[in-house]
Amino acid sequence: MARILLVEDNEISRDILSRRLRKAGYEILMAGDGGQAITTATDQRPDLILMDVTLPGIDGLEAARELRGRGETAGIPVIALTAHTLPADRDRALAAGCDEFESKPVELPSLLRKIEALLSRQQH
Repeated sequence: MARILLVEDNEISRDILSRRLRKAGYEILMAGDGGQAITTATDQRPDLILMDVTLPGIDGLEAARELRGRGETAGIPVIALTAHTLPADRDRALAAGCDEFESKPVELPSLLRKIEALLSRQQH
């Protein structure tokens, strides 16, 4: 079972998405801000990270940059989650080291396709 780190500061959104992902067969780790994301990713080494972009303290893009710069977390795929959906927002997320981009509100079938694609690419 793949382990996903869900980084989301909104408790309701985190709860809803985590339940949907568990139902899809994933083990879910959670963090509420960028600092917790870095610590949890470093300590737990999830298979994939879902990173909200707008977070208190260290934002999601800075956390992604930090994770990419660390040897032990550099290879973990990151999907940016954001309500900001302009092409420039996607470009910023990809430039920060995110592998994919999903707009909020999250459409689960789309997100699951991206998760599966990144996990299968990581296994090969």
